[in-house]
Amino acid sequence: MAVPLFNLAPDLSVSRLCLGTMTFGEQNSMSESFRLLDHAFGAGINFFDSAEMYPVPQRADTQGRSEEYLGRWVRDRKIPRDRVVLATKVSGPSGQMTWIRDGPKCVDAWNISEAIDNSLLRLRTDYIDLYQIHWPDRYVPMFGESEYDPTHHYRAITIEEQLEALGRAVASGKIRYVGLSNETPYGVMKFLHVAERVPSYPKVVSVQNCYSLLCRTFDSGMAECCHHERISLLAYSPLAMGILSGKYFLPDGGPPDARLNLFKGRYSEGESRYNLSNSIVTAAIMVGVP
Repeated sequence: MAVPLFNLAPDLSVSRLCLGTMTFGEQNSMSESFRLLDHAFGAGINFFDSAEMYPVPQRADTQGRSEEYLGRWVRDRKIPRDRVVLATKVSGPSGQMTWIRDGPKCVDAWNISEAIDNSLLRLRTDYIDLYQIHWPDRYVPMFGESEYDPTHHYRAITIEEQLEALGRAVASGKIRYVGLSNETPYGVMKFLHVAERVPSYPKVVSVQNCYSLLCRTFDSGMAECCHHERISLLAYSPLAMGILSGKYFLPDGGPPDARLNLFKGRYSEGESRYNLSNSIVTAAIMVGVP
């Protein structure tokens, strides 16, 4: 059965399942990545998501490989460009990833422009269908944090500057649509409010946030915001890093090449974000929850 399609934007039809490429180039070799892409495309998935910082865990000598593999696959398989929807992201502020533009201190116009041009080269394409800000320039609780601490607030790049840069990229044909990621209702509404004031600023069409049976933060304020503003949720980590598959709670601890086993300590947010333990899983099994 083919994967159904829906309109992410008026003239952008995407499959309801999107294949993320975060592990391509680290956990998955090029040949493994191609097999995954072949299988997904054969099943009717036309929507593929990447990011300039991928793969994860991020390292200087692997940065950009996920985009490179995706672009090479489209080229090698001779797939017409209009048959696939390519999404990628500009990295948020990070003092750790110094190999990306010396560690992007902010998501300003220059960083956005540079990131787009570099992603176009790695993806071997002249346009990106959906371009997303990976995480906000301003402080927000994310990646395992659950509470907002106003003392962490700092002066961030204005949304006006970001939308102006993204608008220029849309006007030049480098990107088609704009999305957000790891955002809050406040952030989404600010982007929409600013875009309403300036006709050349693009309207956000999607927000890519964590969502699964174990992470339901979207269901409150974000769900209301996206419903009324007609913004689509792109749910990442729907199996909670594979935890919901149950493989990590097998007697032997699960496959040795599974993400949380292969990179111990590099995905520490898994424990803080989902707060699971063997005792919780054991209790669930005892009452009949598989």
